[in-house]
Amino acid sequence: MQEFVYYSTKGLDFPLSQNIKITSQLSTSPSQSFIVSNSKNVYAQITADEIDFYINNSKDSLASKIKNVEKLYEVNAIRFDMAQDISYSQKVSNEVLLVATNEQKELFLKSSLPDEFNLFHVLPDVVKSISGHIGNLSVLVNNNFKDTSLNVSQIVWFDEEEIAKTQSGSFDPNESSIDDVIATIRNNIANYEYKKFTVYDKNICQYHERREEICSKCEEVCPTVAIIKHDEQKHLEFSQIDCHGCGGCISVCPSGALDYAPLNREAFFDMARYYKGHIPLVIPQKMNIKNLDIEIKEDVLPFAIEGEKFLHEGTLLTLLQESGSQVIFYSDFLSKGTKDSISILNQVYQKKYGIDAIIIAMTKEELELALKEVSFVQDSSFTTNEINMRKREIFSNRLKNIVGDNDLGEVITGEHLHYAKVNVKEVNCTLCLVCVGACNVDALVANIDDNTLRINPSLCTACGYCEISCPEKDCLTIEQDVIKLTPSWFKEEVLAKDTLFACVECGKEYATTKAVEKIASMMAPLFSKDPIKERTLYCCEDCKPKIMMQSYMQNKEAYNTQGKTI
Repeated sequence: MQEFVYYSTKGLDFPLSQNIKITSQLSTSPSQSFIVSNSKNVYAQITADEIDFYINNSKDSLASKIKNVEKLYEVNAIRFDMAQDISYSQKVSNEVLLVATNEQKELFLKSSLPDEFNLFHVLPDVVKSISGHIGNLSVLVNNNFKDTSLNVSQIVWFDEEEIAKTQSGSFDPNESSIDDVIATIRNNIANYEYKKFTVYDKNICQYHERREEICSKCEEVCPTVAIIKHDEQKHLEFSQIDCHGCGGCISVCPSGALDYAPLNREAFFDMARYYKGHIPLVIPQKMNIKNLDIEIKEDVLPFAIEGEKFLHEGTLLTLLQESGSQVIFYSDFLSKGTKDSISILNQVYQKKYGIDAIIIAMTKEELELALKEVSFVQDSSFTTNEINMRKREIFSNRLKNIVGDNDLGEVITGEHLHYAKVNVKEVNCTLCLVCVGACNVDALVANIDDNTLRINPSLCTACGYCEISCPEKDCLTIEQDVIKLTPSWFKEEVLAKDTLFACVECGKEYATTKAVEKIASMMAPLFSKDPIKERTLYCCEDCKPKIMMQSYMQNKEAYNTQGKTI
């Protein structure tokens, strides 16, 4: 497979790298596939519209354009090489349910071929529910006051209602056209493929197998049934066939248990490194830039992404620091997680550099203004190795570099993206370490060298599971929705400390002094008439049964000797 191809019937005003094949010949056969092309007129794994967008609009010098065009090919090759978006196929029959008035039905039949589909027709008001996915849809309808289930592969619904929007396989002609919808369902019957958009690590999920529900942000923001909660087991179920690939779940996931398969964190980092010395212009796939005529000033380089909602504080800060510049985000929609992430980063950059980190442009006019305003940020460039780092670790490591030795105050986090500070009243803490067991992102840790409970605030996801799990009263509390821009925020802080208690029999240290004393204070009144039992309260797990057995044998021997009950 050749890697790069540039298609043009008009030619270019400047030469391209010898790594890029230039052609004016149409080639849509997979047998002559490339990895990256600038046009769909040549078959490739990735079609990068941003290449021609850059060539046609950039004010960079010819020498810079030659280098930068090659960079755009190379970053797309990284996207391809590191993508985890596995492709699947689904069998789709020609059984189609048409939900429409009689007049709309006639319009549909005029546009389709005779007997092209095995068509079922119902009026909109008889549809009660829809389940399943494209290729396997079950529609419950009211048929003469009786519920009837229709099994179809696809649905065409004029002015589709909300119940038809949450699963794959339903199409509304009023959102495009009858001809477009017919072309789509035809193509689906011939070959329906879908991709894996999410990668899930249940080990750091804040919902998976928790005793109580403390987080289900991903399911809340999902516009379809691609993410389903099973509350009894506290398990998440992912339906890739129903996923739109928007990435909204990724940006709100506090721990990074979810990652974006088409462009995971590691791939994003590798791509971002190519933008050193450039001003990144982030462009989601849905923003049509093929015919966008706009002046791109020098040093601005497009950064194309697929979904518009997966960017979070970690990925955005990576791009900011690797480029050493502000970032323009050109999108007509901001997801809940991305919006909160931009708010956090803009607060941080205002406190440190007196300038916003991310400039949002939702229209062409706003983009024109952003391109005039955007600039490099002096002393903001920073690189680090992100390999095998979790989402919060990446952000913590990069934010630490911004803060340095300064006290920049506090940042308030948003409604959908939470940071927090765990506080412990040491006098009430017995170092039972239940909170450490409850924390699956290693924000709370136990240090066995000095018998301390510690917190790294910058890694805390604010889930609150430690607070729920703590067995002590008035002990552990959480200060929600705050990031403190001080050096101590990124260091392990000692929350509680204790000495180890030595067994009164063998001298082995086996528990914290506070834990032993607490249990002893609770049980001592019950054991006050039996000094042996009272002594066991201060014994290790090995000595406790020994002295109990010794006491029993001594009592038994005394009974046999004296002939009476002791």
